[in-house]
Amino acid sequence: MTQDSLYAIEECAHLPIPLPDGTTLSARLWRPQTEQKVPVILEFLPYRKRDGTVARDEMMHPWYAARGYAALRVDMRGSGESTGLMEDEYTPQELQDACDVIAWARAQSWCSGKAGMQGISWGGFNSLQVAALQPEGLEAVISICSTVDRYADDIHYKGGCLLGENFGWSAQMLSYMSRPPDPALVGDDWRAMWMQRLEDQSFMLSTWLRHQHRDDYWAHGSVCEDYGALKAKVLSVGGWHDGYRNTISHLVSNLPGAKGIVGPWNHKYPFYAGPEPRIGFLQEAKRWWDRWLKDIDTGVEDDPDMRLWLMDSQRPQPWFDSRPGRWITESQWPSPDILRQNYHLTASGLSDTPAPFSRFVQSPASCGAASGEFFPFAFDAELPVDQRGEDALSACFDGLATVEDLDITGAPQVTLKLTPEAETGQIAVRLLDVFPDGTSAMITYGMLNLCHHNSHSAPQKLVPGQPITVTLSLDQIAYRLPKGHQLRLAVSTCYWPFLWPSSHAKGITLQAGQLSLPLRPLAQGDEHSFEPPESAPGWQHDPLRPACYRRRRMQDYGSGETELRIDIDNGKNRDLAHGLISGSRTTERWMIRPDDPLSARVQITWTQELGRDDWQIRTETQSDMWCDSTHFHFTAVLKAFEGDEMCFEKTLTDSIPRDLV
Repeated sequence: MTQDSLYAIEECAHLPIPLPDGTTLSARLWRPQTEQKVPVILEFLPYRKRDGTVARDEMMHPWYAARGYAALRVDMRGSGESTGLMEDEYTPQELQDACDVIAWARAQSWCSGKAGMQGISWGGFNSLQVAALQPEGLEAVISICSTVDRYADDIHYKGGCLLGENFGWSAQMLSYMSRPPDPALVGDDWRAMWMQRLEDQSFMLSTWLRHQHRDDYWAHGSVCEDYGALKAKVLSVGGWHDGYRNTISHLVSNLPGAKGIVGPWNHKYPFYAGPEPRIGFLQEAKRWWDRWLKDIDTGVEDDPDMRLWLMDSQRPQPWFDSRPGRWITESQWPSPDILRQNYHLTASGLSDTPAPFSRFVQSPASCGAASGEFFPFAFDAELPVDQRGEDALSACFDGLATVEDLDITGAPQVTLKLTPEAETGQIAVRLLDVFPDGTSAMITYGMLNLCHHNSHSAPQKLVPGQPITVTLSLDQIAYRLPKGHQLRLAVSTCYWPFLWPSSHAKGITLQAGQLSLPLRPLAQGDEHSFEPPESAPGWQHDPLRPACYRRRRMQDYGSGETELRIDIDNGKNRDLAHGLISGSRTTERWMIRPDDPLSARVQITWTQELGRDDWQIRTETQSDMWCDSTHFHFTAVLKAFEGDEMCFEKTLTDSIPRDLV
């Protein structure tokens, strides 16, 4: 194949892959029409290739196949048309299944014996975890929006604090996994497979809340436990508007030969992510695959360790179509050119010299409403908005207006000396860009469960009235603070609904602190350029109902209760290739009273729709979580319908003791 020519493609929409234990996984395979053996690129997910990830699959995998790769998109056991059951995330069984799929692919007559693994989010996680098992033939990985530490940097806990999205993700997976296989592919067995899934389906929150500290459960699958186990070549990609933006630095810092790319993106592949600029991600991926799977010299070893989009300051909005800035590069990471400027917290703000002060902080339980989503996904109102309302509920320390632009690049660190009033507590620390007119824009943030200030694996109760010193790293960022703007450091004791609140309304007293700011020499312009985005033509479908997103915050002036309500209609579409109709809708309600952290509660409902001709399926879930001073409580109801008749219903309930959370 020449540079300008492409292979014709052959596709198999339902390729059964037998596993050693008798389970059969369903795969979709695109491969070039050639007599030559080609490498395989595996994407391994529970999100349903038939109707879940079909839009992005159609843009990406045929593109690879036309350029000389077999692209294998496999549904994990218990999802889509695959048999078996899925019990949890990243189980040993899941990772072994992926290894078995790689072994199966390498044994096919069309495969050269070399394999790569790629994925975003779940697929990015398990790509790294499978690579750490070193299956024969897995030479390279491209991991997008992923983590190396399942406890510290996933959707469950952050800084030892319980993320609100821990519950949100449980509710979403309950809905996702409730859908049946497509009878057009599996025949009359579809209903028995579906009923078995529904009968055996668990609410994963029960497991996740039983591991509130960093124990062996979270160490499993956390590749930071042994970076040396990663022998495959790793390209790590992420976005500043995604919740997993620390991973790229961790991998590149600890894994020789790893490369990193971070743009201004949300939780999406970079060739269609937002905010713009997007990049030719598929061309970059091809360079990676060509080098490590085909032994073609593409120069990837000489790429900078890090290629980062340094964002310009911009007035906060709930969504940006684009983020102005420039591409910067670092030939090695950590970079010797990035130096730290230290600022002390004082009674008068951020200062070059320390000075004693005392500042009591007791934020209302409703503080945090302007935080935005943990990982923005919807190309809509999910980003942090003007922070002045949150700042008024926090202890704020302002610096003087800058006399020159500052390029903040890396992870700011904050050290605080504080005295707690209670045996438990949490803090949220935000670094902010304050405009001359007072507008407050989020730069980055970090959280800490104060009981975890010495250890996430062995936290201890605080001693009320006894001072402690805590240090936390804020999330990685590349951000230009303009001349004339001010830095602000804000500390609050609540951050709802981003974090589940402490069991009490007591505060802390700040007595000293320091901000360590990573500053890079000012970039004069773009230091790198990417090709423009390319993709295959994409999904051919008939839109039956448009997608819609609405985010509102309401307050009851009688009780003071605030409610964040999110209504999402993901639309409804008919696949023009096979006629399957699919759609979904969800509503989230996050409620709390500012004077009572124990009033926190959340309700999430999901509806999934599938159909073709006279075959019409619907599942409905309602998940609720609340708490008292000693326990977390939740209930989840799952209903399934054939046509208008309910054919299945079950309720799952649990109460789990709070363990210093």
